[in-house]
Amino acid sequence: MQCKQIQFVAPGGPEVLSLVNGEVAAPEAGQVLIKVSYAGVNGPDIAQRKGLYPAPPGASDILGLEVSGTVVAVGESVTQWQVGDLVCALVPGGGYSEYVVTWADHCLPIPSGVTLAQAAGLPETFFTIWGHLFMRGVLKEGETLLVHGGSGGIGSAAIALAKQFGARVIATCGSQEKCDYCLGLGADFAFNYREDWLTQVLEVAPQGVDVVLDMASGDMINLNLQALAMEGRLVTIALQRGATANVDVFRLMSKRLTWTGATLRPQSVEAKAAIAQALVETVWPLFAKSENSALIPQVFAQFPLDQVTKAHQLMESGQHRGKILLAVAP
Repeated sequence: MQCKQIQFVAPGGPEVLSLVNGEVAAPEAGQVLIKVSYAGVNGPDIAQRKGLYPAPPGASDILGLEVSGTVVAVGESVTQWQVGDLVCALVPGGGYSEYVVTWADHCLPIPSGVTLAQAAGLPETFFTIWGHLFMRGVLKEGETLLVHGGSGGIGSAAIALAKQFGARVIATCGSQEKCDYCLGLGADFAFNYREDWLTQVLEVAPQGVDVVLDMASGDMINLNLQALAMEGRLVTIALQRGATANVDVFRLMSKRLTWTGATLRPQSVEAKAAIAQALVETVWPLFAKSENSALIPQVFAQFPLDQVTKAHQLMESGQHRGKILLAVAP
């Protein structure tokens, strides 16, 4: 069976993306086939399109790491999902397609109060935040978190989740409008990173912050080290300002800092399944409480699958607040 999907032959700008006919894969043992309703557009998609983030061995070359939709087939040994179930899922690639195969253990039920469209913005974002900020960064109740790029999909979720678990949150953004957006999500403070954000952060956190969620890297690294308190943790998850830095190692040593980083996609099936289980047990029940509406992804824009170039242009412009989605088969 064939289906519509987005492919590109060579790396480049958004214009290299095209809508083509492709084959629908059959699920293997432990996998499910999902008829995609919506797919999330994320930073790794942009990097992969540019040739900077190749798919890991065995993964689809088609873009797209998170979807929502309907289970239409299950592989051998799958017992937790049945044909007809509505799910949102982390996928190893292939989300920009009418059908995608993923691991059954990487699927999650649609949370209470969340639409099918909103649910497409949950998996990549919440797997990333829980796995990196809470599991690696060990963010705890009462600590102060600094989130760079707070108005994006990852940043928005980081603010919402950190507040749910009792942290104080400082966000940085590129405009006052985006700062106001972050304050509306629950951030305690929001500063424009185009100004002297470090001074402003240290004014409200004189001892420094406990954790920095860093999506910039590059020339921001030493500023992040200055912003951290003694025994603080720097968690790097993206490289928007470059993959190299001249690091003040003595500051790292003298403040006994921990610097960790990871990417989600290359992690093992088992590691991602463990994150999924933690989300279902710890985070998903929170959606049932109306006062936790900030957890629900804010959808900034939706584009039909054949307008994927516009979605990528918007993503790269940085003008969005919240999630960008592809409406595949709404």
